[in-house]
Amino acid sequence: MTIGYRVEPADLHGHQYAVTLRLTRPLAVQRFSLPAWIPGSYLIREFARHLSMLEARQGTRRVHVRQIDKATWEVATRPGAVLELRYRVYAFDTSVRAAFLDTERGFFNGTSLLLRAEGCESRPHRLEIRGLPRGWQVATAMRAVRTNRAGAGLYEAADYHELVDHPFALGHFWRGNFEACGVPHEFVVAGALPGFDGERLLADTRAICEAQIRFWHGAAAGTSRARAAHRAPPFDRYVLMLHAVDEGYGGLEHRASTALICSRRDLPRRISHGAGGGKPEAGPTDPYVTLLGLISHEYFHSWNVKRLKPADLAAIDYTRENYTQLLWFFEGFTSYYDDLMLLRAQRIDAARYLKLVAKAASGVLASPGRKVQSVAQSSFDAWIKYYRPDENTVNATVSYYTKGALVALALDLTLRLEGHGALDDVMRALWSTSGGGPIDEDMIAQALQKVGRRSFAGELAAWIHGTPDLPLRTLLERFGIAWRAEEGSLAQRLGLRVSEGALTGVQVKSVSRGSLAERAGLAAGDELLAADGWRLRRLDDLLSWLVPGTPVALLVSRDQRIVLRRLDTAPMAADAGGVALSLVETPSKSALDLRRRWLHA
Repeated sequence: MTIGYRVEPADLHGHQYAVTLRLTRPLAVQRFSLPAWIPGSYLIREFARHLSMLEARQGTRRVHVRQIDKATWEVATRPGAVLELRYRVYAFDTSVRAAFLDTERGFFNGTSLLLRAEGCESRPHRLEIRGLPRGWQVATAMRAVRTNRAGAGLYEAADYHELVDHPFALGHFWRGNFEACGVPHEFVVAGALPGFDGERLLADTRAICEAQIRFWHGAAAGTSRARAAHRAPPFDRYVLMLHAVDEGYGGLEHRASTALICSRRDLPRRISHGAGGGKPEAGPTDPYVTLLGLISHEYFHSWNVKRLKPADLAAIDYTRENYTQLLWFFEGFTSYYDDLMLLRAQRIDAARYLKLVAKAASGVLASPGRKVQSVAQSSFDAWIKYYRPDENTVNATVSYYTKGALVALALDLTLRLEGHGALDDVMRALWSTSGGGPIDEDMIAQALQKVGRRSFAGELAAWIHGTPDLPLRTLLERFGIAWRAEEGSLAQRLGLRVSEGALTGVQVKSVSRGSLAERAGLAAGDELLAADGWRLRRLDDLLSWLVPGTPVALLVSRDQRIVLRRLDTAPMAADAGGVALSLVETPSKSALDLRRRWLHA
């Protein structure tokens, strides 16, 4: 029997959806619950806090609803009668993780809106979109059963898990379509500025998608022969939903779609030349490359997290934290391939790719927390640390995204250097042996050993479960890549992260462990007022008279009190700015061969 939902944007000004759930043949005591988190974003978000006005009926009779806990309700039902629940959900979260509704647009994930009928999750679920404002459209990858031209109408999912893995976007969109290796793709964009170059976005996205499909399934992907051999993409259609905002960035993967946010100025645009129209921008800007990297990242997740997934998360519990130590692989390795796929799709060149690698390496090296927390620990603690950064985050944690990407790079270069394959072969081996399903760390180790023809237990122990720095410099130099330490800003050399401005002054946001700033007794929240009697508006004002090795008297405002701090300026870290990577112009023949196979795979 099918479980049916009706979702209506009922109050645009009040940001409320009206939801009706209709359940035939309910259990005698039927429980309903709303997820506390959304897969792919590892934080308890308590979506039930936005649910209100819940009532239940069987026929014309109102039925009592008893709340069990913060997100669970129970109804004693009458045998044979259809049970109908009605409720409202407040939706004003602008991220990709929850739900939003106003006079301009709507968006929702099922985990925020759709109560789960416990014990009935495996039944088919249908969702009806009704009551759209005039001119609004619907975008989703869920299978349509009966819809009108705007997309309003009836959709169906095989079970509850599929139901909540298809977000919906509502409103006015720019829409574009393309095929990647024979698979239809749709791209919808809301909020873009006039002059937005949609055709360029489509062309670049198509190139990325095709590169990834061929990465996983070979050159024949998309053909009837590939489909017969189960070497086709794991979706029949894919939808990208992008909301352009004034300031924002983020994405969340789903089984056949992704929800994205970017700043409007990050989008490609056509340069106007009067009435004759415009021409595309000459080359991709850094912000646009960042957007393409985000698209690449979320699309790669279609394989590496939505199908290949941690064995710990094979069965999702929506009510609590679901722990795994493998986010370094599922997020980190995806972060390695997202930019690499831009290179393989010829959206960027090798020099720009190395700039992106250098940025990642610099970020990790600038974090004292890399010596405190392993990426396995970082993965496990995502629920309480990654999504809740504070002034001590830089000292206590390391990003499983960024360091995980560097672990993937180190493994890839090691495999290629030893001449027995590449990380590409490891990823495809895992896809093949798991059948595109759950994997654990032992399976990753076995795939590395199979491809590399030796055990990688030592590397995994040190790089995944330990805290030593990765041997990236040594490896990259073997590939004809020059590694150069860069001098950092004054803030970096002192161990400070600050915000500053002519009106706001210098505000300390964090202090690095073991730094000169920490030794001086500076702390997050301090305002640096003056140095040696001179007013500070920006920290770099110090450079006008600072003599390295000579102490500085800092006047500091802390909790309405004025305190004096003595800042020693020796020894300041000369390489606190991170690293720069570049192609060696005349590498050895072996280095050149290795570099070509890596960067031009």
